[in-house]
Amino acid sequence: MAAGEEEGSSAEPEQEPEPAVEEPRSFKDLGVTDVLCEACDQLGWKVPTKIQIEAIPVALQGRDVIGLAETGSGKTGAFALPILQALLETPQRLFALVLTPTRELAFQISEQFEALGSSIGVQSTVIVGGIDTMSQSLALAKKPHVIIATPGRLVDHLENTKGFNLRALKFLVMDEADRILNMDFETEVDKILKVIPRDRKTFLFSATMTKKVQKLQRAALKNPVKCAVSSKYQTVEKLQQYYIFIPSKFKDSYLVYILNELAGNSFMIFCSTCNNTQRTALLLRNLGFTAIPLHGQMSQNKRLGSLNKFKAKARSILLATDVASRGLDIPHVDVVINFDIPTHSKDYIHRVGRTARAGRSGKSITFVTQYDVELFQRIEHLIGKKLPAFPMQEEEVMMLTERVAEAQRFARMELREQGEKKRSRNDDDDTEEAIGVRNKVAGGKKKKRKA
Repeated sequence: MAAGEEEGSSAEPEQEPEPAVEEPRSFKDLGVTDVLCEACDQLGWKVPTKIQIEAIPVALQGRDVIGLAETGSGKTGAFALPILQALLETPQRLFALVLTPTRELAFQISEQFEALGSSIGVQSTVIVGGIDTMSQSLALAKKPHVIIATPGRLVDHLENTKGFNLRALKFLVMDEADRILNMDFETEVDKILKVIPRDRKTFLFSATMTKKVQKLQRAALKNPVKCAVSSKYQTVEKLQQYYIFIPSKFKDSYLVYILNELAGNSFMIFCSTCNNTQRTALLLRNLGFTAIPLHGQMSQNKRLGSLNKFKAKARSILLATDVASRGLDIPHVDVVINFDIPTHSKDYIHRVGRTARAGRSGKSITFVTQYDVELFQRIEHLIGKKLPAFPMQEEEVMMLTERVAEAQRFARMELREQGEKKRSRNDDDDTEEAIGVRNKVAGGKKKKRKA
């Protein structure tokens, strides 16, 4: 086995030599077996992406891989295909483990494994927080081929679920490794590395190479090959990026103006807190927009429900915290709005990476208030370009302020009502079933007419 021979070699990743001029044109050219090529075809993957061209052949040779690629570049396929191919050659339960930072990303990776592996009967299980541990223990007892997990919940099962261990594991993948380590899963990751075999293949995928990722690389990889598609921080070429400079108190009115101006598009709006996500969703819904929130305080079922409604285009506006900025592949996002500017400049890259995916074009608009100037300058410095201002008609925005103020009042009332309901029922509401708002709005209008 190649990995065994190379154990003593240096841990410094070698740069893969430049590929020959003749670039592979199909998955078959990369060495992917026929049955998996058919699965790619059914998923509509016609030609491999850059990271897939770089990483798949190396992974199929049995090497450890560090994949550095911008978001939306086809990373999941780059590690899923080699794992499934190895599984075909040596079928075994509890074969591969994929660690991800967020629950939504875990479900999305699972969908890709299921889709690619359906014809060969691959079973995968998602192990994340927010879902009943008992049913997860039962799923693990069935010994799936692939486990996709967030580190915290996996450690719970390794410590508390009888009969479950990963001593036979052949593949470990860390997707969004920079984020896993940034969200301080370090202790959990260390625990996982202690209980899985040293003789395994490891794939580390990350959009950015941070110091923590380098540290992990030394601990977990044997003589890895580095496949870097984009070495500097960058945003996709077909993405039109704008900013608007606005007084903080009129933020809501400007948001409504932009949603009206760009009506007909699908939007992803990023807020900094769960509470602001919820408030803005209520505000927009009061004004007749189909908006749904996605944040960490919603139950897992509600989060997946929101995501699926948006993916199915039943809702055109998804409001999210940064829980949704990484790795979520929602193909039809036309416009990303940074309603609250991200405090970490790197998060800007991941947020705007939700649009202009896979060669399509898209827009991003960042709201900059008097308090955000320094953060905005940091973002411009990171991406190495000055952003243009989005063209606005200020007087039209001001005409919206009265209606927006009324909607803000209703949103505040509704949030209070939900808070009381949550305390009495200990449940969380995604505002889809939020009661009373429309009745109140309708009631208010009737009163006005009578007056």
